[in-house]
Amino acid sequence: MSETDDYVAICRLQNAYADVVTRRAWPELAELFLPDAVVEVDTRHDEVLRFQSPIQLGDFIGDALERFDFFEFVILNTRIELAVGGDADRADGRMYMCELRTDRDTGRWNNAFGVYHDRYERRDGRWWFALRRYHTLGRTGPERDVDTFEFPHHLRLGEL
Repeated sequence: MSETDDYVAICRLQNAYADVVTRRAWPELAELFLPDAVVEVDTRHDEVLRFQSPIQLGDFIGDALERFDFFEFVILNTRIELAVGGDADRADGRMYMCELRTDRDTGRWNNAFGVYHDRYERRDGRWWFALRRYHTLGRTGPERDVDTFEFPHHLRLGEL
C-alpha cells in the first residue's frame, strides 16, 4: 500500500471512532480496537484511568455521557507518522478534538477540548487502535469560562 492509502485508512479509523462515540454505539468499539489495546484517559480530575478492552472503554464513556442531552465528538486536526521504527505496519498519531455537549439537568452548553496520542497497528490488512492516551486540554468550567491544562509534551510521536 502507498503512504496515502495508509494515511487515509488511519483517518477513516479516527473518523469511525468519532462516529461511534457521537452515536453512543459502544459495541462498535470492538471493530476499531485490537482486543489487547490499552486506553489511558487523563481528565485532569483524578488519577489517569486505564482500560484494557473496548468493552471497559465503552462502559466508561457511556456512563460519562449520560449527563448530556446533546453530544457530538468533533475531530479538529490530526497528524500521523507512518512506518514508525521502520515497521510498515505501525503508525503513531496525534488527534485534537472537541466535544460539543448540553448538560441534561441545566440545559447549559459546554465544550471540552483534548488530544489523543495514538499507536496504530495494521493486522490482517487493516488498521486498528493499539494504544490511546487521552489528555484534556481545556473545558468550560463552573467558576471560570474555561479551565485550561498544560499540553503533554512528554509524549512524542514515534516513542509511544
